[in-house]
Amino acid sequence: MITVFWAGFWTFLADQASKYIVVHMLDLRVRGEIDVLPPILNLRMAWNYGVNFGLFSQNSDLARWGLIALALIICLVVLWWVGRDRPGRIGLLSAGLLIGGALGNVVDRLLYGAVADFINMSCCGISNPYAFNVADIAIFVGAFGLVLWGGTKKAA
Repeated sequence: MITVFWAGFWTFLADQASKYIVVHMLDLRVRGEIDVLPPILNLRMAWNYGVNFGLFSQNSDLARWGLIALALIICLVVLWWVGRDRPGRIGLLSAGLLIGGALGNVVDRLLYGAVADFINMSCCGISNPYAFNVADIAIFVGAFGLVLWGGTKKAA
């Protein structure tokens, strides 16, 4: 479980550090957008009150606290899962990525009331209107890794 802890710790730290640098030091919350390598990579400030792609974003305290509770429950379930059916190293790293990313977004909801999204990528003439953050990447990669390498027990 130490692998889960350290993967989660470094993921959480990278997420929060990137948000602090981009949102506060580069002042993206005021500037709104910064072109880095247009159109492939841009920084676009987006406050996400919902889940992925802004789904279920009612911008209410009930939704905010519900999403915080859901993220914490998911973290506990993942910890229980990998403790009960211990996966290999890649599975443990995946669990840490997912947990660290989820906790990074929980901290955003506690501090700002919403998740700070800022990475925007477009390509090949297609303009992507959505933004994401380091935590979102970690959650996606971690969930994918858990599906592939999440344990050895077979379902009945």
